[in-house]
Amino acid sequence: MEALKINSDRLWDSLMVMAKIGGTAKGGCCRLALTDLDKQGRELYIKWAEEAGCTVKVDAVGNIMCTRPGEDMSLPPVGTGSHLDTQPTGGKFDGVYGVLAGLEVVRTMNDQGIKTKHPIEISVWTNEEGSRFAPAMMGSGVVSGRFTLQEILDTKDVDGLRLGDELERIGFAGETPVTGRQFHAFFETHIEQGPYLEAEEKQVGVVTGGQGQRWYNAVLTGRESHAGTTPMHLRSDALIASSQLVLKVEEIAKAHPPGCGTVGFMQVMPNSRNTIPGEISMSIDLRHPIDEELTKMDEALKAAIKEIEATGPTIALDPFWYYEPIHFNEDCVNAVRQATVDLGYSHMDIIAGAGHDACYVSDFAPTSMIFTPCLDGISHNEIESTTQEECEGGCSVLLNAMLTMAEVV
Repeated sequence: MEALKINSDRLWDSLMVMAKIGGTAKGGCCRLALTDLDKQGRELYIKWAEEAGCTVKVDAVGNIMCTRPGEDMSLPPVGTGSHLDTQPTGGKFDGVYGVLAGLEVVRTMNDQGIKTKHPIEISVWTNEEGSRFAPAMMGSGVVSGRFTLQEILDTKDVDGLRLGDELERIGFAGETPVTGRQFHAFFETHIEQGPYLEAEEKQVGVVTGGQGQRWYNAVLTGRESHAGTTPMHLRSDALIASSQLVLKVEEIAKAHPPGCGTVGFMQVMPNSRNTIPGEISMSIDLRHPIDEELTKMDEALKAAIKEIEATGPTIALDPFWYYEPIHFNEDCVNAVRQATVDLGYSHMDIIAGAGHDACYVSDFAPTSMIFTPCLDGISHNEIESTTQEECEGGCSVLLNAMLTMAEVV
């Protein structure tokens, strides 16, 4: 069949309505995972999905599954989806675009009277961002077997609130088992969150894989003392040691291009103006598309910590999360690439620099992703921006790739 396009205005209107839930003064969104605002977003999405003829289930970790029937319900579905939770100062498109693109695919199929052999399923994965509960990508990680259900339910946020209790509180501790999920194919549509498509003036990114990541928690312990009476040469300042470690993280990343290194979270104890800091808790994030290089970055980090410890403070490093670089399924990648050609969009192959639920889904299903440009490559920021036309392009590619894999009847 000829390549189809989605209803651009309807998709954009849905994005703008959802953006009002948790909307911020600077034009972004704050819908942290399993908060009341996340609950509102989930409930609105479910209402829209049911109106589009989907049946809805929720599993034990809060993932939402919305299914449009296929002609043969014994076959595994062709899936798509992403997440509705955001960063504390997030934008209007990260994650939610992939969810509502899936909904628009179903709505367009309904408009066109299209029937598919395989069912179509849209997933909303729980706590993709990892900003309230760490690590990231929890919902897809449990389904893939990367995490056990119990360890995720027992995870607590910085206020000591347990994830499982928060699921119960907002009404999304579902009864569907997390095990046994299958997809004939799975696609995730997402803004690029980087500058490459814009720089190359391409409309669509055909995502062939994803970077590996290593996340660490580090606790640096020095000695608290009076800021005015303790001589500089007798201090054990944990904040000075943490500053040295931050610079080492940057140095390691620059020594392994195109690797990235980030310290995005830090707590200072006792956080008093006239007391030398005695303890620092901080995050470290290392990424690289080549696993051997990521391993070298890990080794360099541990060597740097030994050097800093020799100056006085102790550093406890917890390497609590790792996943290796991902290579997406060739058939799914080709379906995306062919859809861009059929629709006449300019495109390029690209590696995902961020973590995405599709990376964990690729553990158990043929998977690929579709990227669309975002202004200046900025994401995880309230000024995150893309255009209606760019969202239309990615969603239309998604529609045609899914139709290829779902077999129109």
